[in-house]
Amino acid sequence: MFTGLIRHIGHLESRSSRPGGARLRIAAPADLLARAELGASIAVNGACLTSVAVDGRAWEADLSEETLAKTTLGRLPLGATLHLEPALRVGDPLDGHLVSGHVDAVGRLLERPRAKGGIDEGIWRFAMPPELAPMTAAKGSIAVDGISLTVVDCGPDWFTAALIPETVTRTALDAMRPGDPVNLEADPVGRFVARALALRGSDEKLARFAQGGWNV
Repeated sequence: MFTGLIRHIGHLESRSSRPGGARLRIAAPADLLARAELGASIAVNGACLTSVAVDGRAWEADLSEETLAKTTLGRLPLGATLHLEPALRVGDPLDGHLVSGHVDAVGRLLERPRAKGGIDEGIWRFAMPPELAPMTAAKGSIAVDGISLTVVDCGPDWFTAALIPETVTRTALDAMRPGDPVNLEADPVGRFVARALALRGSDEKLARFAQGGWNV
């Protein structure tokens, strides 16, 4: 589990093909590398990956075809800035919200405020697949590229979030432009509520989710 608070920034050093997927090599600061022992779980732009190799300047993780298909990690350019968060340890503070590291879908940035000579704080607007709407609610939580955000408002295929300068400057958001893709993970609480309602047959879309996911 993770909190959606970005602890470290890394950079995509290489991406190589392998049978059944790909391998990423991610340059990272020493504090993160100390947590990247073999088998450790680290969230990369919100996707939970397992460390399979580590040295003094970078760590590596294997991606399955499913991860490549459901996240942005297979399309990011080399050198891209990455949000890194090691898995929670017992006793760690839970300052964001519970994030599983299982990306639900890829959305995209629609609009960001334009600051005059400062940081673009304020209301940012994102597109999301309509299938995530039942699990998205105003004042609820959502993870955007692994960042824990609070939903301000939402519609059938969009949501907004209020961002402060601290969040923008400590993440890769400042370089993001409208149209850029982002990994989205719905609040786990909303996911279980959606499934409970679906099993009662109260909604056609939710019922489809209960029968095996959004892709059936």
